[in-house]
Amino acid sequence: MIELLLPLLALSSPWWEDYDIRERFLCGAQGVLVVERNNAQASLISGNVRYTLFRDASSQPGLIFQSEAMTLTLWGDSLTLEQGRRTLQCTKTDQA
Repeated sequence: MIELLLPLLALSSPWWEDYDIRERFLCGAQGVLVVERNNAQASLISGNVRYTLFRDASSQPGLIFQSEAMTLTLWGDSLTLEQGRRTLQCTKTDQA
């Protein structure tokens, strides 16, 4: 699973990826995740590690972004991150 115990750095995506939304999620004792996204893709940031996921045009509720290794689902103020058989639940915070 993503190493969430690293301190969150002021990492941000390159300007050409044009992410218009930046959200911060608290994942309990696991730490904090930042998600930067647009209509086509999302960048998941944990500590100094970044993962890029691409939008899935699924009929499932919420916004779904996927890579080979993981699935990220945004539904309201909740984020669900699935990696293999492991699932992490996070809640949106006010600060990004």
